[in-house]
Amino acid sequence: MALLRKVNQILVVLLLLMVCLLLHSSLLGASPRPKPADDRKSLGGGAGAARAPDVDNNVVPIIICASEERMGATMASINSISSNTHSNVFFYIVTLRDAVKLTRKYITKSKLKSIKYKILEFNPMVLKGKVKPDSARPDLLHPLNFVRFYLPLLDIHHKRVIYLDDDVIVQGDIKDLFDTKLKPGHAAAFSTDCDLPSTHEMVGTIGMQTTYMGFLDYRKQEVRDLGINPRECSFNPGVFVADIGEWKKQKITKQLEKWMEENFRQNIYSSAIAGGVATPPMLIVFHDKYTTLDPQWHVRHLGWSPDARYAESFLQEALLLHWNGPFKPWSYPAVHLDLWERWFVPDPSRKFSLVRPKSES
Repeated sequence: MALLRKVNQILVVLLLLMVCLLLHSSLLGASPRPKPADDRKSLGGGAGAARAPDVDNNVVPIIICASEERMGATMASINSISSNTHSNVFFYIVTLRDAVKLTRKYITKSKLKSIKYKILEFNPMVLKGKVKPDSARPDLLHPLNFVRFYLPLLDIHHKRVIYLDDDVIVQGDIKDLFDTKLKPGHAAAFSTDCDLPSTHEMVGTIGMQTTYMGFLDYRKQEVRDLGINPRECSFNPGVFVADIGEWKKQKITKQLEKWMEENFRQNIYSSAIAGGVATPPMLIVFHDKYTTLDPQWHVRHLGWSPDARYAESFLQEALLLHWNGPFKPWSYPAVHLDLWERWFVPDPSRKFSLVRPKSES
């Protein structure tokens, strides 16, 4: 009897062990396996200090490019943005593979180390057969100049983003720009070149084009067939708010690529006319299909002349300054250097340095 009782106890223990093993196995099977990190999605593989947010929970996502030769410009822009807002800003810094380490070091070894960011690599092969070297300013043909065409293909997950050129300084709260209300059916909001009287006056003194005539070659039938009035105001694509869902719905990237390929064959917007080849496709695709930004959120043309200056009082009120043009504030000559240089972050690797007159060095 005692032996039978002992056998029964052993059987009960074995049964309990089997039940425990089955429960443990079941729990393991129900647990989701961690997804492997994907650093090579689409056109931008990520490698940043902070995990990119998957949803837009009060995040202001900003896309900005960082070329090796203009790294200090990008960092000044980022510094101005983060210093003038209390919002949860996340920077997607797009660069080429060779500049990833430099970008990371510039951030982690400087005052910018506390920003939230992700570095994305852009694959320039996507531009093959779409861009040819015919510009008087080679910098305008840099692969990163075309990142703005491919926003939905970057490794980002947001319904709305801000795109900024690297030669801007933000003096206002970037959240206000992000909150721009886009009209139904519009994939982006830009600044028209016919907005501010002060800008008009500046443009008149430097002879810059502000109409479609200044960007498209109306001698070409393909351009005339567009039916766009050559005297219609152009817009500047160096600062814009984009609705990614609408961008995808309208296949904006495909449309832009179509006109890039057309220009590659026909030279319909020669860079000699436009001063670059990134603006004309945007002008064509977004014609009559964009929301207009508050003019104070894109005060531009600061880089079009080494002499023509805005009134200081006007610039103090501006929310965003843009040194578009050949005369950049980290180089010399240029105007309104003090407004840019106050945000400059010295390069810890000392590869990027300011160009200044000898008397100032």
